[in-house]
Amino acid sequence: MPLRSLLLMTALAAGTTTASPVAAQIFDPETFTLENGMDVVVVTNRRAPVVSHWVWYRVGTADSPPGKSGLPHFLEHLMFKGTDSLEPGEFSRNVARNGGTENAMTSSDFTAYFQNIAKDRLPLVMRMEADRMANLQLTDEVVLPERDVVLEERRSRVDNDPGARLNEQINAAQFLNHPYGDPIIGWFHEMETYTREDAKDFYETWYAPNNAILIVVGDVDAADVRPLAEETYGKIAPRPVPERIRLAEPPQEAARRVTLEDPRVAQPSVVRTYLAPSQRQADWETAYALDVFAEVLGGGTTSRLYRELVVEQGLAASAGAFYRGSSYDSTTFRIYASPRAGVSLETLEAAIDQVLETALEEGLTEQEVERAKKRMQAESVYARDSLGGAARIFGVALTTGLTVEDVEAWPERLATITLDQVNTVGRDVLRAGRSVTGLLRAPSSPVEGETG
Repeated sequence: MPLRSLLLMTALAAGTTTASPVAAQIFDPETFTLENGMDVVVVTNRRAPVVSHWVWYRVGTADSPPGKSGLPHFLEHLMFKGTDSLEPGEFSRNVARNGGTENAMTSSDFTAYFQNIAKDRLPLVMRMEADRMANLQLTDEVVLPERDVVLEERRSRVDNDPGARLNEQINAAQFLNHPYGDPIIGWFHEMETYTREDAKDFYETWYAPNNAILIVVGDVDAADVRPLAEETYGKIAPRPVPERIRLAEPPQEAARRVTLEDPRVAQPSVVRTYLAPSQRQADWETAYALDVFAEVLGGGTTSRLYRELVVEQGLAASAGAFYRGSSYDSTTFRIYASPRAGVSLETLEAAIDQVLETALEEGLTEQEVERAKKRMQAESVYARDSLGGAARIFGVALTTGLTVEDVEAWPERLATITLDQVNTVGRDVLRAGRSVTGLLRAPSSPVEGETG
């Protein structure tokens, strides 16, 4: 998973009022804040005369009103409808007409909108994005048909996909009380109840400049972006934004299991998740150590899981592990594997348990940890090449409580993580009582003589 480690460490330093470079480690960004409270990050990349323009909002599915799961994703759809000055669909047509591409995404913690376009078209997309931040028009004629669209999206992407349904059930079992247990797209029975008033209230509550982050990456610098930002976003008045208050997750003491059988399953799989602290909840040392543990255990073809299960024992077609520390609240450490033909899920799960038990009881080695750190640090070099990648790295972090300095200091901090830290945090987090195991398979064929 490229740059997953960097995704743990990124965020915007709030309160900066003048453009100022941060010590150059990875991206050397410039940051400033508009008078209305909107934070801005600019990363200069002169490889081509193009820019990637993003607006991130500090709100996601975990901030949905009770009984309205997935409402932020629904509003993401509605943001492509009309404003006072743009007809429905005109935003997208303007971007395409000017040679650009666009899209949006919603997670549990953020909602983001972006355009990739020639740098001389940056004023255009900034004007349009600022327009829909302040002037979105929501009517029943727009909202209700779009509700049908997101319901169909759920049918096609979740209900008809056994793997997606398993992941949904694993998350629901993993989070006993926290809204991270709700699907990002929402539960179908709650999505059916969305109204124009729901969308309008959510938009007016969260879509304010002081709850947004502008990130521009490409052939520009802060001197180029600041006047454009002030002329567009800077004219939008700030509004009070509620604190992000979420239900706390209680202590977890019992391992849980979820099995999903579906005749459409072509490739069975085993997934194991463990409740883990995010960097915001713990500290960077804990998050970095967990990421190193995941890299050694299942970060690639040289990892323990892949080497043992795929190469040496020949039980799995694939195997790996990863940790996502870039969450506002708790997150998960995940192990996964798919069996080769003729290998049962129970046999594969037992082999996973053995690899994990050995790693925890005997500990990882100094050589493994140092090699993993070097591989992870090397990834930061390639991060500089991608406009959208840089924007995503900063945006994910800015919405989860970290700082720009965390991003830039990542290689140096990672180098300080010790073998003892990695083994200690692995043993603390990867405990059975914090786990959910999911099994995905096709139904067993009935025994001869049995009837359904």
